[in-house]
Amino acid sequence: MSYAEAKAKYVALGVDTDAAIAKLKNVPVALHCWQGDDVRGFDTDPTKPLTGGIQTTGNYPGRARTPEELMADLDMVLKLCPGTKKLNLHACYAIFEDGEWVDRDKLEPKHFKNWVDFCKERGLGCDFNPTFFSHPKANGLTLSSPDEEIRRFWIEHGKACIRISNYLAEELGQPCVMNIWTGDGFKDIPADRMGPRVRYRESIDEILSEPYDFTKVKPCIESKVFGIGVEALSLIHI
Repeated sequence: MSYAEAKAKYVALGVDTDAAIAKLKNVPVALHCWQGDDVRGFDTDPTKPLTGGIQTTGNYPGRARTPEELMADLDMVLKLCPGTKKLNLHACYAIFEDGEWVDRDKLEPKHFKNWVDFCKERGLGCDFNPTFFSHPKANGLTLSSPDEEIRRFWIEHGKACIRISNYLAEELGQPCVMNIWTGDGFKDIPADRMGPRVRYRESIDEILSEPYDFTKVKPCIESKVFGIGVEALSLIHI
């Protein structure tokens, strides 16, 4: 079917396709930074495998190995892709000064200043994602873990990401969508299916209790079966 034929069919439904396309040209599409380095990030040991249900290895040939390489690759993508764009970061892409490192529950806006500078120079907004995988405390369950210490660590990580998202929105002058995905779930169906779901819901509620301006930060829950090994029960569907 040609565009002219499709356009005529939409006209019959009261839809002006030309106007819709013109409007969409001003809607930014988020570029996922993690496609540049196979979801490796910069806050963990690059010699160790990715974990937490991620369906990549972190070893894709030619992947970016440093923030500078990733930014250079993103610049090439920005040149090749049409339309309005923005960046999308995961928390594991924090950039630390030499000799500095903090765990994910202690991340601060300053650890993303280099990314803010990158976006400002290119007129980009930036969305954000907490990283609930590839970490020693991400072993099957995070926000739904029965271990209070583990669950508290990930709740604090989520709260830190709310603050970082607010920082990105204020600095770049565009709303920041903060997308929450976890690989929480089970390979086999457990006897207790309600308990983990209740803990998950309560953890999400506590994360979202962190103060933020909804005109700047747009929290959302990514609901999909994704993690390897949690095919029997995925807690993201609550």
